Amino acid sequence: MTTTRHPRPRQQERPSPQTGPGPSSARIPLRRIFAAENGNYFLLLGVTLFLVIFGLVMVLSSSTIESYSADQGFFGRFARQGMFAVIGIPLMLLASRLPSGFWRRWAWPALLIGGGLQLLVFVPGIGIVSGGNRNWIGIGGFTAQPSEFVKIALIVWVAWMLSTKQDMLGDWKHVMLPIAPVSGAAIGLVLVGGDLGTAAVMIVILFGLLYFGGVRLRHLAVGVAGVGVLAYLFSKANSSRTSRIEIWLNGCTAEDYSGYCWQPEHANWALAAGGWFGKGLGNSVAKWNWLPAASSDYIFAIIGEELGLIGAIVVLVLFVVLAIAFIRIIRTSIDSFARIVTSGVMVWVIGQAFVNIAVVLGVLPVLGVPLPLISAGGTALIANLLGIGIVLSFARGTRAAPEAPVEQSPAERSRMLAAQRVRSRA
Repeated sequence: MTTTRHPRPRQQERPSPQTGPGPSSARIPLRRIFAAENGNYFLLLGVTLFLVIFGLVMVLSSSTIESYSADQGFFGRFARQGMFAVIGIPLMLLASRLPSGFWRRWAWPALLIGGGLQLLVFVPGIGIVSGGNRNWIGIGGFTAQPSEFVKIALIVWVAWMLSTKQDMLGDWKHVMLPIAPVSGAAIGLVLVGGDLGTAAVMIVILFGLLYFGGVRLRHLAVGVAGVGVLAYLFSKANSSRTSRIEIWLNGCTAEDYSGYCWQPEHANWALAAGGWFGKGLGNSVAKWNWLPAASSDYIFAIIGEELGLIGAIVVLVLFVVLAIAFIRIIRTSIDSFARIVTSGVMVWVIGQAFVNIAVVLGVLPVLGVPLPLISAGGTALIANLLGIGIVLSFARGTRAAPEAPVEQSPAERSRMLAAQRVRSRA
Protein backbone atom coordinates (compact mmCIF):
# COMPACT_ATOMS: atom_id res chain seq x y z
CA MET A 1 0.00 0.00 0.00
CA THR A 2 1.47 3.22 -1.07
CA THR A 3 0.71 6.56 0.41
CA THR A 4 0.73 9.65 -1.65
CA ARG A 5 2.26 12.65 -0.06
CA HIS A 6 0.75 15.91 -1.05
CA PRO A 7 3.15 18.77 -1.23
CA ARG A 8 2.82 21.22 1.65
CA PRO A 9 1.28 24.43 0.37
CA ARG A 10 3.78 27.24 0.29
CA GLN A 11 3.21 29.91 2.86
CA GLN A 12 2.35 33.19 1.29
CA GLU A 13 5.07 35.72 1.73
CA ARG A 14 4.18 38.84 3.62
CA PRO A 15 5.04 42.08 1.96
CA SER A 16 7.88 43.92 3.68
CA PRO A 17 7.01 47.18 5.39
CA GLN A 18 9.11 49.07 2.88
CA THR A 19 7.25 47.73 -0.18
CA GLY A 20 3.88 46.78 1.25
CA PRO A 21 0.80 48.77 0.43
CA GLY A 22 -1.37 50.93 2.62
CA PRO A 23 -1.08 51.33 6.37
CA SER A 24 2.28 49.62 6.90
CA SER A 25 4.09 52.10 4.69
CA ALA A 26 2.26 55.03 6.32
CA ARG A 27 3.90 54.17 9.63
CA ILE A 28 7.43 54.59 8.33
CA PRO A 29 7.66 58.38 8.61
CA LEU A 30 6.54 58.33 12.25
CA ARG A 31 9.06 55.61 13.01
CA ARG A 32 11.80 57.63 11.41
CA ILE A 33 10.74 60.83 13.12
CA PHE A 34 11.00 59.31 16.60
CA ALA A 35 13.85 56.91 15.85
CA ALA A 36 16.46 59.03 17.67
CA GLU A 37 14.35 59.98 20.70
CA ASN A 38 14.79 58.49 24.13
CA GLY A 39 13.40 58.75 27.63
CA ASN A 40 15.28 61.95 28.47
CA TYR A 41 13.93 63.62 25.33
CA PHE A 42 10.32 62.78 26.13
CA LEU A 43 10.68 63.66 29.81
CA LEU A 44 11.95 67.15 29.00
CA LEU A 45 9.42 67.62 26.20
CA GLY A 46 6.49 66.38 28.29
CA VAL A 47 7.20 68.56 31.34
CA THR A 48 7.79 71.59 29.12
CA LEU A 49 4.48 71.18 27.28
CA PHE A 50 2.64 70.64 30.55
CA LEU A 51 4.09 73.84 32.02
CA VAL A 52 3.15 75.80 28.89
CA ILE A 53 -0.45 74.52 28.98
CA PHE A 54 -0.67 75.17 32.72
CA GLY A 55 0.71 78.66 32.11
CA LEU A 56 -1.93 79.38 29.48
CA VAL A 57 -4.66 78.38 31.94
CA MET A 58 -3.23 80.62 34.65
CA VAL A 59 -2.73 83.54 32.25
CA LEU A 60 -6.38 83.21 31.24
CA SER A 61 -7.42 83.21 34.88
CA SER A 62 -5.16 86.04 36.06
CA SER A 63 -5.27 88.46 33.12
CA THR A 64 -8.98 88.98 32.48
CA ILE A 65 -9.31 92.13 34.60
CA GLU A 66 -5.95 93.56 33.52
CA SER A 67 -6.85 92.90 29.91
CA TYR A 68 -10.28 94.49 30.22
CA SER A 69 -8.82 97.55 31.97
CA ALA A 70 -6.37 97.96 29.08
CA ASP A 71 -9.24 97.93 26.52
CA GLN A 72 -8.17 94.54 25.16
CA GLY A 73 -11.32 92.66 26.12
CA PHE A 74 -11.40 89.98 28.77
CA PHE A 75 -9.35 87.54 26.67
CA GLY A 76 -6.94 89.88 24.88
CA ARG A 77 -3.79 88.97 26.81
CA PHE A 78 -4.68 85.30 26.87
CA ALA A 79 -5.18 85.28 23.09
CA ARG A 80 -1.82 86.98 22.62
CA GLN A 81 -0.09 84.48 24.90
CA GLY A 82 -1.78 81.61 23.08
CA MET A 83 -0.55 82.98 19.76
CA PHE A 84 3.03 83.05 21.01
CA ALA A 85 2.66 79.49 22.33
CA VAL A 86 1.48 78.40 18.89
CA ILE A 87 4.60 80.00 17.42
CA GLY A 88 7.01 78.84 20.12
CA ILE A 89 6.12 75.14 20.31
CA PRO A 90 6.71 74.40 16.59
CA LEU A 91 9.90 76.49 16.80
CA MET A 92 11.05 74.31 19.71
CA LEU A 93 10.31 71.12 17.77
CA LEU A 94 12.10 72.50 14.71
CA ALA A 95 15.15 73.39 16.81
CA SER A 96 15.14 69.88 18.26
CA ARG A 97 15.74 68.44 14.76
CA LEU A 98 18.88 70.48 14.06
CA PRO A 99 22.34 68.94 14.57
CA SER A 100 24.90 70.13 17.10
CA GLY A 101 27.09 71.53 14.35
CA PHE A 102 24.39 74.01 13.39
CA TRP A 103 24.51 75.66 16.82
CA ARG A 104 28.31 75.78 16.74
CA ARG A 105 28.31 77.52 13.37
CA TRP A 106 25.76 80.08 14.53
CA ALA A 107 27.47 80.93 17.85
CA TRP A 108 29.11 84.15 16.64
CA PRO A 109 26.34 85.27 14.24
CA ALA A 110 23.67 84.74 16.92
CA LEU A 111 25.63 86.83 19.41
CA LEU A 112 26.08 89.66 16.90
CA ILE A 113 22.40 89.58 15.92
CA GLY A 114 21.30 89.58 19.57
CA GLY A 115 23.62 92.49 20.37
CA GLY A 116 22.29 94.42 17.38
CA LEU A 117 18.70 93.90 18.50
CA GLN A 118 19.58 95.00 22.04
CA LEU A 119 21.07 98.22 20.66
CA LEU A 120 17.69 99.04 19.08
CA VAL A 121 16.22 99.75 22.52
CA PHE A 122 18.24 102.99 22.57
CA VAL A 123 16.99 104.14 19.15
CA PRO A 124 14.32 106.88 19.46
CA GLY A 125 11.00 105.76 18.09
CA ILE A 126 11.89 102.06 18.40
CA GLY A 127 12.97 101.66 22.02
CA ILE A 128 10.16 101.50 24.59
CA VAL A 129 10.39 102.46 28.26
CA SER A 130 8.27 100.24 30.52
CA GLY A 131 8.35 100.30 34.31
CA GLY A 132 11.40 102.57 34.27
CA ASN A 133 13.38 100.12 32.10
CA ARG A 134 14.40 100.66 28.50
CA ASN A 135 14.50 97.03 27.44
CA TRP A 136 11.78 96.74 24.79
CA ILE A 137 11.49 97.53 21.10
CA GLY A 138 8.37 98.26 19.11
CA ILE A 139 8.14 98.11 15.33
CA GLY A 140 4.67 98.66 13.93
CA GLY A 141 2.32 96.84 16.25
CA PHE A 142 4.91 94.27 17.28
CA THR A 143 6.82 94.55 20.56
CA ALA A 144 9.68 92.35 21.76
CA GLN A 145 12.30 92.12 24.50
CA PRO A 146 15.66 91.54 22.76
CA SER A 147 17.47 90.63 25.99
CA GLU A 148 15.64 87.28 26.04
CA PHE A 149 17.31 86.29 22.79
CA VAL A 150 20.64 87.69 24.00
CA LYS A 151 20.45 85.07 26.77
CA ILE A 152 20.27 82.25 24.20
CA ALA A 153 23.06 83.73 22.08
CA LEU A 154 25.27 84.18 25.14
CA ILE A 155 24.70 80.58 26.26
CA VAL A 156 25.59 79.11 22.86
CA TRP A 157 28.59 81.39 22.33
CA VAL A 158 30.14 80.91 25.79
CA ALA A 159 29.57 77.14 25.54
CA TRP A 160 31.32 77.09 22.17
CA MET A 161 34.27 79.07 23.55
CA LEU A 162 34.62 76.84 26.63
CA SER A 163 34.34 73.64 24.59
CA THR A 164 37.20 74.75 22.34
CA LYS A 165 39.39 75.64 25.36
CA GLN A 166 38.89 72.57 27.52
CA ASP A 167 42.64 71.97 27.84
CA MET A 168 43.44 75.61 28.66
CA LEU A 169 40.87 76.49 31.34
CA GLY A 170 43.47 76.20 34.09
CA ASP A 171 44.96 79.49 32.85
CA TRP A 172 42.81 82.43 33.90
CA LYS A 173 43.81 84.37 30.78
CA HIS A 174 42.05 81.88 28.53
CA VAL A 175 38.98 82.09 30.76
CA MET A 176 38.96 85.89 30.67
CA LEU A 177 39.64 86.34 26.96
CA PRO A 178 37.43 86.76 25.08
CA ILE A 179 34.62 85.56 27.38
CA ALA A 180 34.80 88.35 29.98
CA PRO A 181 34.73 91.39 27.65
CA VAL A 182 32.11 89.96 25.29
CA SER A 183 29.83 88.76 28.08
CA GLY A 184 30.37 92.00 29.97
CA ALA A 185 29.32 94.00 26.91
CA ALA A 186 26.15 91.92 26.47
CA ILE A 187 25.18 92.26 30.14
CA GLY A 188 26.21 95.92 30.16
CA LEU A 189 23.78 96.76 27.36
CA VAL A 190 20.96 95.35 29.47
CA LEU A 191 22.14 97.24 32.56
CA VAL A 192 22.31 100.52 30.66
CA GLY A 193 18.64 100.01 29.85
CA GLY A 194 17.94 99.73 33.58
CA ASP A 195 16.75 96.11 33.63
CA LEU A 196 18.53 94.87 36.76
CA GLY A 197 16.48 91.66 36.97
CA THR A 198 17.39 90.44 33.49
CA ALA A 199 21.03 91.41 33.99
CA ALA A 200 21.12 89.47 37.28
CA VAL A 201 19.75 86.37 35.54
CA MET A 202 22.34 86.71 32.77
CA ILE A 203 25.15 86.93 35.36
CA VAL A 204 23.87 83.76 37.03
CA ILE A 205 23.75 82.05 33.61
CA LEU A 206 27.34 83.10 32.88
CA PHE A 207 28.68 81.71 36.15
CA GLY A 208 26.69 78.53 35.63
CA LEU A 209 28.28 78.08 32.21
CA LEU A 210 31.75 78.66 33.62
CA TYR A 211 31.18 76.20 36.47
CA PHE A 212 29.82 73.40 34.28
CA GLY A 213 32.42 74.23 31.64
CA GLY A 214 35.22 73.23 34.01
CA VAL A 215 36.59 76.60 35.16
CA ARG A 216 38.43 76.38 38.47
CA LEU A 217 36.54 77.43 41.60
CA ARG A 218 39.14 79.98 42.69
CA HIS A 219 38.72 81.81 39.39
CA LEU A 220 34.95 81.76 39.86
CA ALA A 221 35.32 83.07 43.41
CA VAL A 222 37.26 86.09 42.18
CA GLY A 223 34.59 86.74 39.56
CA VAL A 224 31.77 86.48 42.12
CA ALA A 225 33.54 88.96 44.41
CA GLY A 226 34.00 91.41 41.56
CA VAL A 227 30.36 91.13 40.47
CA GLY A 228 29.26 91.62 44.08
CA VAL A 229 31.14 94.93 44.32
CA LEU A 230 29.73 96.14 41.00
CA ALA A 231 26.19 95.12 42.01
CA TYR A 232 26.49 97.10 45.25
CA LEU A 233 27.67 100.21 43.42
CA PHE A 234 24.98 99.83 40.76
CA SER A 235 22.20 99.50 43.36
CA LYS A 236 23.36 102.68 45.08
CA ALA A 237 23.27 104.63 41.82
CA ASN A 238 19.45 104.53 41.63
CA SER A 239 17.09 105.70 44.38
CA SER A 240 14.35 103.28 43.29
CA ARG A 241 16.62 100.26 43.66
CA THR A 242 17.95 101.54 46.98
CA SER A 243 14.41 101.93 48.33
CA ARG A 244 13.41 98.44 47.24
CA ILE A 245 16.47 96.89 48.87
CA GLU A 246 15.93 98.84 52.11
CA ILE A 247 12.29 97.76 52.27
CA TRP A 248 13.33 94.16 51.65
CA LEU A 249 15.90 94.33 54.46
CA ASN A 250 13.95 96.39 57.00
CA GLY A 251 10.33 95.61 56.16
CA CYS A 252 7.46 97.90 55.19
CA THR A 253 6.11 100.84 57.14
CA ALA A 254 2.77 102.64 56.95
CA GLU A 255 4.35 105.39 54.87
CA ASP A 256 5.65 102.88 52.30
CA TYR A 257 2.37 100.99 51.87
CA SER A 258 1.16 102.89 48.82
CA GLY A 259 4.65 102.98 47.30
CA TYR A 260 7.18 100.21 46.84
CA CYS A 261 5.45 98.02 49.44
CA TRP A 262 2.19 97.79 47.53
CA GLN A 263 3.16 94.95 45.21
CA PRO A 264 4.99 92.65 47.69
CA GLU A 265 2.35 93.21 50.39
CA HIS A 266 -0.57 92.30 48.12
CA ALA A 267 1.37 89.27 46.89
CA ASN A 268 1.72 88.08 50.50
CA TRP A 269 -1.99 88.62 51.12
CA ALA A 270 -2.88 86.68 47.97
CA LEU A 271 -0.72 83.74 49.03
CA ALA A 272 -2.13 83.81 52.55
CA ALA A 273 -5.71 83.91 51.28
CA GLY A 274 -5.20 80.74 49.27
CA GLY A 275 -4.79 78.45 52.27
CA TRP A 276 -4.24 74.77 51.58
CA PHE A 277 -6.51 74.25 48.57
CA GLY A 278 -7.10 77.79 47.28
CA LYS A 279 -10.21 79.74 46.40
CA GLY A 280 -10.69 77.92 43.12
CA LEU A 281 -9.57 78.63 39.58
CA GLY A 282 -10.73 82.10 38.49
CA ASN A 283 -11.73 83.25 41.99
CA SER A 284 -8.72 85.42 42.79
CA VAL A 285 -9.36 88.77 44.45
CA ALA A 286 -5.85 90.15 43.94
CA LYS A 287 -6.21 90.04 40.15
CA TRP A 288 -8.90 92.74 40.34
CA ASN A 289 -6.18 95.37 39.85
CA TRP A 290 -4.96 95.00 43.43
CA LEU A 291 -1.76 93.19 42.45
CA PRO A 292 0.30 94.82 39.67
CA ALA A 293 1.71 92.40 37.05
CA ALA A 294 -0.63 89.66 38.26
CA SER A 295 -0.36 87.72 34.99
CA SER A 296 3.39 88.17 34.49
CA ASP A 297 5.95 88.73 37.25
CA TYR A 298 3.56 87.90 40.10
CA ILE A 299 1.56 85.07 38.58
CA PHE A 300 2.87 82.70 41.27
CA ALA A 301 0.91 84.71 43.84
CA ILE A 302 -2.28 84.13 41.83
CA ILE A 303 -1.44 80.42 41.62
CA GLY A 304 -1.13 80.32 45.40
CA GLU A 305 -4.39 82.22 45.89
CA GLU A 306 -6.49 80.18 43.47
CA LEU A 307 -4.89 76.74 43.83
CA GLY A 308 -3.56 77.05 47.36
CA LEU A 309 -0.41 75.62 48.87
CA ILE A 310 -1.01 72.33 47.03
CA GLY A 311 -1.03 74.07 43.66
CA ALA A 312 2.09 76.08 44.51
CA ILE A 313 3.92 72.90 45.56
CA VAL A 314 2.89 71.18 42.31
CA VAL A 315 4.51 74.03 40.35
CA LEU A 316 7.69 73.66 42.39
CA VAL A 317 7.71 69.89 41.78
CA LEU A 318 7.31 70.42 38.04
CA PHE A 319 10.39 72.63 37.95
CA VAL A 320 12.28 70.04 40.00
CA VAL A 321 11.34 67.38 37.44
CA LEU A 322 12.43 69.76 34.68
CA ALA A 323 15.80 70.13 36.41
CA ILE A 324 16.11 66.34 36.67
CA ALA A 325 15.49 66.06 32.92
CA PHE A 326 18.27 68.58 32.24
CA ILE A 327 20.67 66.77 34.58
CA ARG A 328 19.97 63.41 32.93
CA ILE A 329 20.77 64.89 29.53
CA ILE A 330 23.99 66.40 30.88
CA ARG A 331 25.05 63.06 32.35
CA THR A 332 24.42 61.15 29.11
CA SER A 333 26.09 63.68 26.78
CA ILE A 334 29.60 62.89 25.59
CA ASP A 335 30.02 66.22 23.77
CA SER A 336 31.35 69.02 25.99
CA PHE A 337 29.55 71.66 23.91
CA ALA A 338 26.20 69.91 24.41
CA ARG A 339 26.81 69.53 28.14
CA ILE A 340 27.69 73.19 28.63
CA VAL A 341 24.75 74.48 26.57
CA THR A 342 22.36 72.19 28.44
CA SER A 343 23.71 73.38 31.77
CA GLY A 344 23.32 77.00 30.67
CA VAL A 345 19.69 76.52 29.66
CA MET A 346 19.06 74.65 32.93
CA VAL A 347 20.56 77.47 35.02
CA TRP A 348 18.54 79.99 33.00
CA VAL A 349 15.13 78.31 33.30
CA ILE A 350 15.45 76.83 36.80
CA GLY A 351 17.45 79.78 38.19
CA GLN A 352 14.99 82.34 36.85
CA ALA A 353 12.08 80.33 38.25
CA PHE A 354 13.80 80.33 41.65
CA VAL A 355 14.37 84.11 41.46
CA ASN A 356 10.76 84.79 40.46
CA ILE A 357 9.29 82.62 43.21
CA ALA A 358 11.76 84.01 45.77
CA VAL A 359 10.70 87.56 44.87
CA VAL A 360 7.01 86.71 45.26
CA LEU A 361 7.70 85.07 48.63
CA GLY A 362 9.76 88.07 49.77
CA VAL A 363 13.04 86.13 49.97
CA LEU A 364 14.62 88.47 47.39
CA PRO A 365 13.94 92.15 46.60
CA VAL A 366 11.69 92.96 43.67
CA LEU A 367 13.63 92.33 40.45
CA GLY A 368 10.95 92.04 37.78
CA VAL A 369 11.63 88.70 36.09
CA PRO A 370 8.84 86.42 34.77
CA LEU A 371 8.21 82.82 35.75
CA PRO A 372 9.54 80.76 32.80
CA LEU A 373 6.96 78.98 30.62
CA ILE A 374 4.09 80.19 32.83
CA SER A 375 4.06 84.01 33.05
CA ALA A 376 2.49 86.15 30.35
CA GLY A 377 5.10 87.46 27.94
CA GLY A 378 5.47 86.35 24.36
CA THR A 379 9.18 87.05 23.85
CA ALA A 380 10.14 85.26 27.07
CA LEU A 381 7.98 82.24 26.18
CA ILE A 382 9.43 81.90 22.68
CA ALA A 383 12.98 82.32 23.98
CA ASN A 384 12.45 79.68 26.69
CA LEU A 385 11.00 77.22 24.19
CA LEU A 386 13.82 77.86 21.73
CA GLY A 387 16.41 77.25 24.44
CA ILE A 388 14.72 74.00 25.44
CA GLY A 389 14.52 73.03 21.76
CA ILE A 390 18.31 73.34 21.52
CA VAL A 391 18.66 71.00 24.50
CA LEU A 392 16.20 68.57 22.90
CA SER A 393 18.42 68.48 19.79
CA PHE A 394 21.26 67.26 22.02
CA ALA A 395 19.00 64.80 23.83
CA ARG A 396 18.13 63.16 20.51
CA GLY A 397 21.78 62.27 19.98
CA THR A 398 22.27 60.59 23.35
CA ARG A 399 21.86 56.89 23.92
CA ALA A 400 21.69 54.78 26.99
CA ALA A 401 24.73 52.63 27.53
CA PRO A 402 24.25 49.15 26.05
CA GLU A 403 23.67 46.43 28.55
CA ALA A 404 26.61 44.12 29.22
CA PRO A 405 26.12 40.61 27.83
CA VAL A 406 25.10 38.08 30.45
CA GLU A 407 27.61 35.27 30.83
CA GLN A 408 26.11 31.77 30.44
CA SER A 409 27.20 28.60 32.12
CA PRO A 410 28.13 25.53 29.97
CA ALA A 411 24.85 23.84 30.97
CA GLU A 412 22.82 26.89 29.89
CA ARG A 413 24.64 27.08 26.55
CA SER A 414 23.99 23.35 25.99
CA ARG A 415 20.26 23.76 26.67
CA MET A 416 20.10 26.78 24.36
CA LEU A 417 21.79 24.87 21.51
CA ALA A 418 19.47 21.88 22.04
CA ALA A 419 16.43 24.16 21.84
CA GLN A 420 17.75 25.69 18.63
CA ARG A 421 18.21 22.22 17.06
CA VAL A 422 14.62 21.26 17.97
CA ARG A 423 13.26 24.46 16.43
CA SER A 424 15.29 23.90 13.23
CA ARG A 425 13.92 20.35 12.82
CA ALA A 426 10.36 21.54 13.29
